[in-house]
Amino acid sequence: MNMLKKLVSVFLLSITGFYVYQNRYRLMNRILGNTILRRFAVSSLMGIPGIRQKIFQSVFSGPSEIR
Repeated sequence: MNMLKKLVSVFLLSITGFYVYQNRYRLMNRILGNTILRRFAVSSLMGIPGIRQKIFQSVFSGPSEIR
C-alpha cells in the first residue's frame, strides 16, 4: 500500500511539473502581473549577491562597444 502511495505521488508530481513547464511563460506573466508578487520577486532576486552584482554591472557600466 505504501508503494502505491509513492507511485501516485511521483505520477502527480510529474504531471504537475509537465503542466508548469508547458505553461511557464503564461505563469510568469500571471505572477509578474501582480504588483505585490512582482515586488517580492524582485526584492528576493536582489538579495542574492551574484545576481545583484550582474544587474548593477549591466545597468551602471559605461557604453558598450558596438561593431
